[in-house]
Amino acid sequence: MAGHTPTGAFPLHTPGRTAKASPSDVRRNNRSLIFSLLFPSHQYSRAELGRQTGLSRVAVSDVVNDMLDGGLIRENGYETGATGKGKRGTLLSIDTTRLKIISIDLSQSQLIQGATTDLFGMPQQRMEIALGPDNHVDVDAIVQLVDQLRADLDVNAIIGIGIAAPGVIQSGVIRESTMLGWHDVDLKTRLESRFGIPVTIANDVTSSMLTERFFGQAGPNLLFVKNDRGIGAATLIDDVPVVGENHAGGEIGHISIDPVNGPLCPCGKRGCMEMLISSTVLRDRMRRAPVEDRKEIIRQAGVYFASALTMPVGLLDISDVCVYGPPDIINNTFLEAAQQELDRTTVSAFHGHTTIRRCQCGADITLRGAAITVIREYIEMR
Repeated sequence: MAGHTPTGAFPLHTPGRTAKASPSDVRRNNRSLIFSLLFPSHQYSRAELGRQTGLSRVAVSDVVNDMLDGGLIRENGYETGATGKGKRGTLLSIDTTRLKIISIDLSQSQLIQGATTDLFGMPQQRMEIALGPDNHVDVDAIVQLVDQLRADLDVNAIIGIGIAAPGVIQSGVIRESTMLGWHDVDLKTRLESRFGIPVTIANDVTSSMLTERFFGQAGPNLLFVKNDRGIGAATLIDDVPVVGENHAGGEIGHISIDPVNGPLCPCGKRGCMEMLISSTVLRDRMRRAPVEDRKEIIRQAGVYFASALTMPVGLLDISDVCVYGPPDIINNTFLEAAQQELDRTTVSAFHGHTTIRRCQCGADITLRGAAITVIREYIEMR
C-alpha cells in the first residue's frame, strides 16, 4: 500500500518526476512518507506512523526496519501516557549520529565555505578556502575542499555532497551564474567522477529557504528573499519549491526597476535590483553619504524592494515574506518601509495581509540547506 501524504508533512520529492508502480518505487514512497513525518524533530511509534500514513502494519515495519538498519532513524524510548494494558509503543526519531553530509556554500564573498554535517545540517567540522582579490571560484578549489572534509570520515557514512551555488542550475549543471562568472559548468559530473559520492547542486537561495522551512518560522507557503552580494528569491507553494520551466525561478535580482537611468549590470541590462538595492551596493552608497542621509537610503531601498514584490505576492497570494540579509541593511527601517509600501499596494478585500519579516536562522542557513537538498535526493533515490 503506497499510503497518502500526511497532513503537515514536507514532501521529500523532486517536482516533475513521475512515480512508477514498481515495488521499489512503492518502497521509496513509503520511506519518504515516514521520514517526512519524523523530520526534523517529531517522534512517533510504528502504530502512529501507520495511522498517519495509511500504511499497513507490515509495510510500516518493513520500511522502519530498513531505515533503522540504514542509520536514518533510531529508537528513542517509549510512548508516555498510553492507556490500556498493552505494551507501550517504541518511539522513533531521526538519527543524527551515524550518517554524514558534505556541504559546500559557494555564495559567500571572499571564501568558499564547507562543512561536514549531520542529518539536521548542523556543521560538525568546518573548513574554508580563501579566494583571491577577484573573488574567483575555481572548480579545483572545490575539489580540494571536499577532499579535505572527506578525509576524516567513514566513506560508507557519507550519503552525499550538497553544493549551494548562486545562479541558474539544471541537473547539476550551473547554467548561468553572474556572481561566479560561470556558464554551463558541469560541477556534478566532475565531483561524482572524482569522489564516487552522489552530488546534489541547488540554488543557494532555494537551499536557504529549505532551512527556514524546517528550522525557522515558515509554513508550507513562503516567498524567501536573500539580499547579500546579490538578490535572489525562492518560492514554496504547498511545500514544493517552485523551480520554474527553465530552472530560473526566483531570479528577481535581474529584474530591472530602472531600465533607462540605472547602472549597467553584468547581465547586460540596466537598473537591475542587484545593482540598486543589494547589500553590497547599499553599503557602498552609505559609506559615501553623509551620516544623516544613511537612514533614508535604507528606507528608500525598502520601498523599492516592496514595489518589486507587489506582483508576485498578489499573483501567488502569499502571506509570508521572509528576508535574509545582514542586520545593518535588513533592519527595522528597511522592513517597516517595505511593509508600509506592500500594504499600500496589495491589501484589498480579496487579498489578506502579507507580513515581511527578517529571517532568524543564522549564518549557517545556506550550508544547512545544502544538506537538506542531499537528504531529499537520498530519501527519494535510495
